[in-house]
Amino acid sequence: MPPDVTTLDIIAFVWFIGSWVGFTVTQDHLMAGRNVVNRHLRIVRRHWIERMLERDNRIMDAQLFGHTMHSCTFFASTNMLVLAGLIGSFGAAERAQQLISDLSFAVATSHQMFEIKMLLMVVIFTFGFFKFTWALRQYNYCCALIGSAPMPPVPPQDRREIAQTISEALTLAIVALNGGIRAYYFALAALVWIIGPIPLIAASSGVVFVLTRRQAFSATEKVIRVQTQWLERNDSSKAK
Repeated sequence: MPPDVTTLDIIAFVWFIGSWVGFTVTQDHLMAGRNVVNRHLRIVRRHWIERMLERDNRIMDAQLFGHTMHSCTFFASTNMLVLAGLIGSFGAAERAQQLISDLSFAVATSHQMFEIKMLLMVVIFTFGFFKFTWALRQYNYCCALIGSAPMPPVPPQDRREIAQTISEALTLAIVALNGGIRAYYFALAALVWIIGPIPLIAASSGVVFVLTRRQAFSATEKVIRVQTQWLERNDSSKAK
């Protein structure tokens, strides 16, 4: 344990981990039935696959699906570049520490403590890399599911069941992608630790606040909710 580690540093680190884990569990599991963007898009994806099963020409669907895969590939590639830079910085850790120590707003730390903070960044981006690669694998599974989808006409009951299966598989891939993107946000919060433990607590709380607002209280959520409600009403009227 570095000699300059304080109780406040330990509290800030625990707060950081708790914020990340707590937000992830709440967002991906506890708020699955609430009015949030992820829930709305889960419904929209089901309607999208149902419409796909009604089309003979699925070029547009393939392009939309490919766009999400390209986004995941971009983040995975960027993640590797950041991770390579962080690992390479350990070779010049003393020089990097000196540069940061010269900043007026940075808290003075020992070399061991500086390496721990750098290691935390490496762990975060390693976690993000695993999330992105798992998302890519799940996208490949979705490709197989979409490729095996029957051509129209598909009986309504079969269409709903197939759409539910494929949309849930796609949702699982997007959940993994969101987990990787979330690592970027919390990596920025962890970077603030160079200023001090209190800024780390504030940054962790700020990330949770921003992500929660975007999911549940943003203008985007309202727009997507309106479209989701229309799709559900239209689907109900067709069923009658």
